[in-house]
Amino acid sequence: MKQMRCAAVKKQQNSYGAWLVAVVVVAAAIAGGVYLWRKGLQGAQEAPSAPAAAASSGMPAPPSSAIRHPIADAGPASASTAPLPALDGSDGTVADELAQLGGGDLTGLLLREQIIPRIVATVDALPRQGVATRILPLRTPRGAFAVDEQEGSIELSPRNAERYAPYVRVAEAVDARKAVAWYVRYYPLFQQAYRELGYPRGYFNDRLVAAIDDMLATPGSAVPIALVRGDTYYRFADPSLQGLSAGQKLLLRMGPENAAKVKAKLREIRAALAGQAPQRGTLLPSGEKMPAGR
Repeated sequence: MKQMRCAAVKKQQNSYGAWLVAVVVVAAAIAGGVYLWRKGLQGAQEAPSAPAAAASSGMPAPPSSAIRHPIADAGPASASTAPLPALDGSDGTVADELAQLGGGDLTGLLLREQIIPRIVATVDALPRQGVATRILPLRTPRGAFAVDEQEGSIELSPRNAERYAPYVRVAEAVDARKAVAWYVRYYPLFQQAYRELGYPRGYFNDRLVAAIDDMLATPGSAVPIALVRGDTYYRFADPSLQGLSAGQKLLLRMGPENAAKVKAKLREIRAALAGQAPQRGTLLPSGEKMPAGR
């Protein structure tokens, strides 16, 4: 008889996943955020406490001359031409506006400190092998990472999908077009945070699109998924799955049904991002207008 149990090989393992979900879609829907998962199945390397440390490894950002998905200043006149807040002083405004996009459920999850830098660092990390918990923009969920064990074999428990379900519902509730419109208006702050992350010649929207495309390319896998126990965390038994990016492993971990819903929202966001531009007249904190494609 199969024995069901919840295993927390390490306390950090409990919560890497459930809210990475609330950030990939809500933050990809919101401009770039995704759901980070703790050291469940990926063996993520801990990064320094500051979000800026996430840029130290992985693929370099392309130079500004190689922008692939520009957000150009080509939109119609905007009803709101007020200057954007300074990045360092944007948390209150950003939190309030994200609450309107994601509803009360998101309000209770959001960390109201360095919101945009955390979202940027999370998006940047998703196509990599791991994501440090310190950069996440949302609170971790309660509950332990669940596995099913029988006669020495370990499998990913379907019960993990239940932990992700509330975050997926938040993501599904986000209006992609409104979220992208909000993102476009605040893009100068996202771009600033991305450059401060360690990419002085990088273009954040390219990284966001790359993170979305990476997750959409997540391969299917037969369920249940076999695991092996490491010294401090579980790993996928199949090396080809263990070698996937953090974002792709997240989708596998949340279960086929939740993954399908997240992919559907990501496609919606990806489509809404195409051709979007900052409203003409959007002002930077300095009073300057956002230049085209930069």
